[in-house]
Amino acid sequence: MTASIGVVVIGRNEGERLRRCLDSLKDNVQHIVYVDSGSTDDSLDVARQAGAIVHELDMSRPFNPARARGEGFDRLMAGPKPTYVQFVDGDCEVQPGWVPTAAAYLEAHSDVGAVCGRRRERFPDATIWNKLIDLEWDTPPGEIKACGGDSLTRADAVAAVGGFDPGVVAGEEAEMCVRLRQAGWRIWRLDEEMTLHDAAMTRFGQWWKRTRRSGHGYAEGVAIHGAPPERHKVSEMWRAVVWGLAIPAAALLGGLLISPWAFLILLAWPAQILRLIARGELPLRAIFMTIGKMPEATGVLEYWLKRLFRRELSMINYK
Repeated sequence: MTASIGVVVIGRNEGERLRRCLDSLKDNVQHIVYVDSGSTDDSLDVARQAGAIVHELDMSRPFNPARARGEGFDRLMAGPKPTYVQFVDGDCEVQPGWVPTAAAYLEAHSDVGAVCGRRRERFPDATIWNKLIDLEWDTPPGEIKACGGDSLTRADAVAAVGGFDPGVVAGEEAEMCVRLRQAGWRIWRLDEEMTLHDAAMTRFGQWWKRTRRSGHGYAEGVAIHGAPPERHKVSEMWRAVVWGLAIPAAALLGGLLISPWAFLILLAWPAQILRLIARGELPLRAIFMTIGKMPEATGVLEYWLKRLFRRELSMINYK
């Protein structure tokens, strides 16, 4: 294979995780751009020692991952233009064999614009929150609508659709994938090990923030691509609103203002958990998928209120 491969890594204060990330890439790619968002540790030195091109974001402007990925992509494309670009977060280690396997798939399938594989949590049993993330990423292979933060893409395809939208503060990968699909490209998930992720999530508050960010991303997705025929993230947003806001509000207001019997509305939650388990979800995931609708609804509400009052959108960071 004669295709050249470049990499865009984004991170902040990743330390040893960044070292592992860069070491996992060096044998399979030609150029690496590391985009740093205000690290105060030795991340910049680690990246330079690994031979990466270092791009420091102007932190006087609002930061979000879309802006970091976009500026990294532009910096990479300013040099010798690669055929494919691997996007990866600095807290991830790329698995041996992923890059050549994914590149070979793109070589063999000219209509596929981006591929991803199985992202796993490095320490899934360390905390319940790490376990939930690992389960969340265990999705079936095949054609999909969007990749996450780690994916191998066709450089020309990404450039043609304008890359990442720096105005999107959550769900930027899915938003770009919408534009790739609208341009005629297909997105594929391979049955291959791709990356090990180190969430280091130890507190309930971190899980809540991360889930709230998902809800914010749903609302952003609806605002940008929610119209038919795409209807991007419409069902996800309304599920969050119904289960995380409407049902609790109806039970509370009904129970306080009409009759205590209205609190029985909350039985819809355990019923939903049992339905998800019957559908094949593990009990742990079914419980938190249902509970998670509350922080998701909070994120949805936060986005629309900020949009209504024309307030600046800001990144929701759980680390």
